[in-house]
Amino acid sequence: MRRDERPKNDFSKGSIVGNILRLALPMTLAQLINVLYNIVDRIFIGMIPENATLSLTGLGLCLPIISIVIAFANLFGMGGAPLFSIERGRGNDAEAEAIMGNSFVLLLITGVILTVAGLAFKRPMLFLFGASPDTISYAESYITIYLLGNLFVMVGLGMNSFINAQGFGTTGMMTVLLGAITNIVLDPIFIFVFHMGVQGAALATILSQLLSALWIVRFLTGKRTILRLRRAAFKLERERVLRIAGLGMSGFTMSITNSSVQIMYNAMLQKAGGDLYVGIMTVINSVREVISMPVSGLTNSAQPVMGYNYGAGEYKRTRQAIVFISVVCITYTVLIWLCVHSFPEFFIRIFDHSGDLVEKGIPAMRIYFFGFFMMSLQFAGQSVFVGLGRSRKAVFFSIFRKVVIVIPLILILPTVFHLGTDGILMAETVSNFIGGAACFGTMMLTVWPELKRGGRERGAGQNA
Repeated sequence: MRRDERPKNDFSKGSIVGNILRLALPMTLAQLINVLYNIVDRIFIGMIPENATLSLTGLGLCLPIISIVIAFANLFGMGGAPLFSIERGRGNDAEAEAIMGNSFVLLLITGVILTVAGLAFKRPMLFLFGASPDTISYAESYITIYLLGNLFVMVGLGMNSFINAQGFGTTGMMTVLLGAITNIVLDPIFIFVFHMGVQGAALATILSQLLSALWIVRFLTGKRTILRLRRAAFKLERERVLRIAGLGMSGFTMSITNSSVQIMYNAMLQKAGGDLYVGIMTVINSVREVISMPVSGLTNSAQPVMGYNYGAGEYKRTRQAIVFISVVCITYTVLIWLCVHSFPEFFIRIFDHSGDLVEKGIPAMRIYFFGFFMMSLQFAGQSVFVGLGRSRKAVFFSIFRKVVIVIPLILILPTVFHLGTDGILMAETVSNFIGGAACFGTMMLTVWPELKRGGRERGAGQNA
């Protein structure tokens, strides 16, 4: 198929809401599948007849390392894809392909470095993250195998963004679906049939990621895509790499700060409540991944649409996209918060049936998720900054909420105010209120007026 005969997926035409939803429905389903992909290990590990809670806690200790891997995948995947969309909107296909090729090479190089470094320092890192003599063996068994498949994880997470950025939301969904189904099938076989425990869960995960990575590369180098992953675009160019990394710093910083917060939570909860509360935090993180999925899918879907229209000078349509995602995010997060607050036990028992964990986990869930509805403002504001290429603001608010607010409060509330484990969990609630309001408010005071001015100037030019 010649390039001029391929589908264009022009986001500047038709309903802006329709364009977002056409991407959002398959991408949100893909996000749901991806969440299942990530948490199915924890669900099956929670079913192990012996030492289920210790095994689950050990896996939870690996989450900061996994977040670091995701951070670097976001750095080059989420950094390259919005730039790719903007260049597509400008009609600059050559530069768009160069951005995709450079992102791919950066993912491969970083994946190798992270694997070597992770294997070298895994044990001291796990103890730093809150491991105890009872949980270290489970954590080390899981993360060793995970790191050996790290390259597949990087390509699978990073390059799928370039499929979605071209409007192939269904194909992007199929990428995740392929890995998720494989993981769900292999997990019980490796864990229970072959009695591999946490090692089986990790092996199922990396084999699933291998299939997803192969699917992505085949699609992006094939005839069905609009713009291809070409060897000629692999040569790294300094300015382009800096643009990719600069915009990707938002997603990178969010994941790195998430990792830092997980480390602080695990370490402080281990000190204040022992292995039981580290296990509770693992369940809370899993529930957060599930309930954040719809808004994450929507905002990620809106980014290529906003970026394309912004690049094409369609500022009114860009504003319409901002209004739509803001209203949906706020409505959803209020409803889901009410569900979690009313039925916390239901969510906990998905992962663990231990009496102590359920008993202590119910009040912990209610405290941690109290301010979740304010996260809608962070989701919406952050999405606009990333979609329009405003990397500095996106990075700032990632750091502001987690590093400036959450981490100090994790240290201050339980020690200075003697609030114990409750104080540690309250840190997230406070950060949601302050960080969400600050991020969205800044977006409305800076980006919105600029888009209105641009729309008026464009209208005046067309009427001249």
